[in-house]
Amino acid sequence: MPLAYLARIAQTPAPTFAEGRRAELIAELWRELGYPCDIDAVGNVLTRIVPPGTEGRPALLLASHLDTVFEAGTDVTVREDGGRLIGPGVGDNSASLAVLTALLRDLRGQVGLLRRPLWLAANVGEEGLGDLRGSKYLISQHREQLGAFIAVDGYLGIAVTRGVGVRRYRATFLGPGGHSWGDQSPSALHALGRAISALYALPLPPAPRTTLNVGVASGGTSVNSIAASAELLLDLRSLDHDVLGKLDRRAVSALHAAAREAGVTVRIEQVGDRPGGDLHSAALMPLIREAARENRTDLRTAASSTDANAAAPHGLPAVAIGVYRGGNAHRLDEWVQTSSLEPGLKFLRRVVELYQQQPVA
Repeated sequence: MPLAYLARIAQTPAPTFAEGRRAELIAELWRELGYPCDIDAVGNVLTRIVPPGTEGRPALLLASHLDTVFEAGTDVTVREDGGRLIGPGVGDNSASLAVLTALLRDLRGQVGLLRRPLWLAANVGEEGLGDLRGSKYLISQHREQLGAFIAVDGYLGIAVTRGVGVRRYRATFLGPGGHSWGDQSPSALHALGRAISALYALPLPPAPRTTLNVGVASGGTSVNSIAASAELLLDLRSLDHDVLGKLDRRAVSALHAAAREAGVTVRIEQVGDRPGGDLHSAALMPLIREAARENRTDLRTAASSTDANAAAPHGLPAVAIGVYRGGNAHRLDEWVQTSSLEPGLKFLRRVVELYQQQPVA
């Protein structure tokens, strides 16, 4: 069962931009199961199952991200307690990678029954400032060979059918600095404070859902120094592309105004642009609903930002589905209900089977 793989995967560190060790582990596990793997130019692990007679048919691509939100040096030890595995990243997204690996194990000896190519990927760059780097690369490189994209990510019973658009900025305020008593120069930290205040004063529509968040802010060197630099990271999200664009322009304008009013300069860098909108999942949802029904799993749809977002600009049918139950994602005490992994695997396997049973054009 997937549990056999989970602890080993979760205890292999994989911070965003440093997923190499976990990528090598996944490639090793998949090769041990008899599947040739490539690690591509950005670090994605990819295996392609193309049974004889299916060459040229569009492939179904299942992808789970390798990276976690935890920085290098985090203790990623996993412990068991009362039917749960507990540890940083044990769910998001180690559990999904474990289920993908178990799916490959179960497919051995049945590959000849596939009517379409099936690709599996363990991709980089989903979390934080990764900006969907891995899934964007996979789809841009292979779009013509793909018929559908399923991001395996999240909790069992949730299907993400709409992508939340995301724009992210790093704003760095720069001034001359100086001594808190002896100088009268403008402070980069004062500009940062003005900027945060102005950003949170921007009106947000009640619908469609739209959010603004300053998630990181830092600056200065000492209590008796005028700050020469300060920095913030800004996250903007909306379900509507046009609304997100308007908020983007107002937010950037507010950053410039805060710097101007404080008498410093500002350098603004876009560090994230996740496309949102319709994921064209209508063709996939009947299969997913049927697999959930057979598995006695209640299913609900949701809007979120996942690797499936990367498919939206390409018109590729996509969805994100979860394959485990757990909680406390992005926390050190994240947990996974071990008894949920087998139903999650059964559900995913049935989705693949139903996709394969569709008439071949």
